[in-house]
Amino acid sequence: MYAIIKTGGKQYRVAQDDVIEIEKIKGLSENDEVTFDDVLAVGEGADIAIGTPTVEGATVKGQVLELCKSPKVIVYKYKPKKDYRRKQGHRQPFMKVKITKIEK
Repeated sequence: MYAIIKTGGKQYRVAQDDVIEIEKIKGLSENDEVTFDDVLAVGEGADIAIGTPTVEGATVKGQVLELCKSPKVIVYKYKPKKDYRRKQGHRQPFMKVKITKIEK
């Protein structure tokens, strides 16, 4: 059985024991339990329930494995012939979550 969940403005197809990388959720640390209530679809094959927009009563539970940062992205701005240069780096925080249970 699999589910499609929505978190951090993105959608993920998950099954039990999957490890996914999602946007960081404030207030959570490692080994915390996280519950996703925005379940867009759940089931498998002909026994799939599709929500309008979410499936009532369906939840997906997971455990936070690790808090990480993505590789550095360099943002460089300049204007030619004007001596204007700005260099800035950015590392987006994310978390690795292991899906432990899908409830229909």
